Parts: sequence; structure tokens; C-alpha cells
Amino acid sequence: MTLAETIISGVEIYGIIGLVIAGLFLFVGLDRVDPAAKDAYAFRPLLVPGIVVLWPLVLWRWAQLEKVRAKGCGSDHCQTSEASTSSSDLKSGG
Repeated sequence: MTLAETIISGVEIYGIIGLVIAGLFLFVGLDRVDPAAKDAYAFRPLLVPGIVVLWPLVLWRWAQLEKVRAKGCGSDHCQTSEASTSSSDLKSGG
């Protein structure tokens, strides 16, 4: 197998995994991650190309949100200690 064939095979595998993740996320995960997207099926096909390309990030973020949800925060945006920054911190530069 040449280098070009190896690269093409890798891209194909990446794309197939991306399609599987996109299908799972659009039918199962999107309603859990963003409750406002419930019953909004018209825009979901538009998300497929982005999810296929960025599937590792989508999978990581989905897992992070499921962890927060498991802690009992529900669908609200719970602030974690490392992710929360108050507006006064931003204004003071700290």
C-alpha cells in the first residue's frame, strides 16, 4: 500500500466514524445537550458536515455535558470552577 492509499484509507475511516457519531448525536444527543433543539428537525441535516469533520470535539463536548448532567445540574448551564469567570474578573483583567 502506498502512502497515498494509506492517507485516503485514514480519511475514509475518519469520515465513517464521523457519520456514525453524527447519526447518534443528531438522534440521541442533541436533545440532551440543547433542550431548545427538541422537535427542531429541519436544521439537523445542516449539522452533519460539521459533525463529521469535528466528531472528536463533538464527542468530547457531549461527554463533558453528560458528566455535568449526571451531577444533577439538569438542563441548566451549571458553572464549573474551572470554566466560570465572572464579569468583574473580565473587567479587572484577572
